[in-house]
Amino acid sequence: MAVVDQVDRSLPIGRVSTRQVLVLVGASAAMVAGLVVVAPALADLPDVWAKIAHGHMGWLLFALVLEALSFVGHAILFRAVSVEGGGTRIGFRASTEITLAGHAATKLFSSAGAGGIALTAWALKKSGMDGRDVAARMTTFMVLLYAVYMGALVLGGLGLYTGALPGGGSFAITVVPAIFGAVVIAIVAAAQLVKPGTSRVQRWLAPVGDGVRDARRLIARGNLGLLGAFMWWAFDIAALWACFEAFGDSPAVAVLVVGYFVGTLANLLPLPGGVGAVDGGMIGAFVAFGVDPASAIIAVLAYRFFAFWLPIAPGAISFATLRKTVAKWEAEDAGAEPVAVTPKPLRAPRPRVAHDRSLCHQYS
Repeated sequence: MAVVDQVDRSLPIGRVSTRQVLVLVGASAAMVAGLVVVAPALADLPDVWAKIAHGHMGWLLFALVLEALSFVGHAILFRAVSVEGGGTRIGFRASTEITLAGHAATKLFSSAGAGGIALTAWALKKSGMDGRDVAARMTTFMVLLYAVYMGALVLGGLGLYTGALPGGGSFAITVVPAIFGAVVIAIVAAAQLVKPGTSRVQRWLAPVGDGVRDARRLIARGNLGLLGAFMWWAFDIAALWACFEAFGDSPAVAVLVVGYFVGTLANLLPLPGGVGAVDGGMIGAFVAFGVDPASAIIAVLAYRFFAFWLPIAPGAISFATLRKTVAKWEAEDAGAEPVAVTPKPLRAPRPRVAHDRSLCHQYS
């Protein structure tokens, strides 16, 4: 958990230290060397570099398109949650800038998405929202986005273990992740019962409960922008599928989905952007499902190039354009007639209780 206000002040938005860049580059080099050179040699696997040379360019270009559509889905969902109720400056362009810039910030700052939290909170506050609205919108966004994640772990894991979905898999790689997903869903759902207060549990869970209630209201209103949550995950997994096809054959769909989500749990490790951890987690998950190790290594490395490395440059550019957008907002606020930008609350007004609104924000 990270408190929005604390994270917003603690990370140097707009500045990247030499140490952060060196750590990212060093960890990445070690990861690539380990996966491409050392691991195949120790495991007596086929030459990974030889497989790279025989990749199908058409499938790789298709993976690039699919990954771009994934980011479009993220921006659509972010805008749908941000503008619900009206009165906000955040249009689709600003949503895209925040999405891409947040992705880059996550890679260069601390793990578990803290860089993305800080940048998103900063942009929302600059758009005119107060701290309460920022926390509420971001929590609702995360509830909607990760409901798909946990639901896929439960349905996919149980489906594979029982044979309802083709692909098989051991108890450890199917049922255990399903239990984890079910526990998270239960905790988040139960958070709706927690009333605001001053205790640690109340400060952590009350905002999550608010996010669940707001998410339910958005779903009830039939906002098509909420489909962005499915787009973000579905097109990202489709990009991984295309990378498998570029170098051979893809595993069964259910194996692909569960292996992807189990692997991305490595984002929780204290590494910049999960660099190396997600790669190893995905490869290990697919090998546990019986996928050829050499195919898993090359497909995951190709996918991570599209999902992790390639968006960093557009993210840096988006951060530069976002600063200009924010400067425009600040200039408008400095005028004689400030623009009314505070969005309408998603729920009925209620008496304020001093408490901490916290959330955990994560980018893959």
